[in-house]
Amino acid sequence: MDDEVFKALADPSRRELLDSLKLHDGQTLRELSAGRPMVRQSVSKHLGILEDANLITTLRRGREKLHYLNAEPINAIHERWISKYNADRIAALADLKSALEEKTMETDSFVYTTYIEAPPELVWQGLTDPAFTRRYWGMEFETDWTPGSAITFVHSKRGVRVADDQMIVKEYNPFRRLSYTWETYTQELVDAIGFTAEFLEHAAREPRSTATFDLSVEGDQTRLTVTHSGFTSGSVIFPDISGGWPKVMSWLKTFLESGRWQDAT
Repeated sequence: MDDEVFKALADPSRRELLDSLKLHDGQTLRELSAGRPMVRQSVSKHLGILEDANLITTLRRGREKLHYLNAEPINAIHERWISKYNADRIAALADLKSALEEKTMETDSFVYTTYIEAPPELVWQGLTDPAFTRRYWGMEFETDWTPGSAITFVHSKRGVRVADDQMIVKEYNPFRRLSYTWETYTQELVDAIGFTAEFLEHAAREPRSTATFDLSVEGDQTRLTVTHSGFTSGSVIFPDISGGWPKVMSWLKTFLESGRWQDAT
């Protein structure tokens, strides 16, 4: 996969497409083609190469196909190779990693895709089983996972428990799709994380967002896409979400692929 990423990034036209998604995520082919000195078919071909390298993730919304920047491959390269590069190359790769992760708020959704060398049944357990989630995430959920049921977020490492009637399970399709509304930023949680009173004030005015996980089999791997949607322009929660999910997905991937999950069972 590293070879595919480096080859995809070698072309300036493809880097420009990534830059465009950095500024405005979730664009259609028509939007990405507008104003470019190449035909739409060429843009589509470049997007296909970026998608094959997992540098972008696509989602269907009605008849439209939306393209989202995906930082996972750069995170993987950064973690695997960073110590072997000289200082200049480290800085260049770190800048690219930051550019992919630190998106501007020009979209209502955050999308992130990773590939895990584990069957979907095990990945599903990694998303829902408290014995698993508390190990790699420091979080667990109290719920019966029935759609419409309440879900409580328990931050075991921080000693914080968050519950209210707007936090519910939306979808529960074992091994394929999981969705729930996101937690409330309570005073206790904000204090534990270290956010400001101003953050709490703004977060309280934002609409409820939703986290959705889609799983599919890709050879001997599970393709896992997390989509966190429902944000408005200028959201103070969005930067916390977009910075947090790559870490959680990396922790989950390492937890399952390293075999550490066996200790939790």
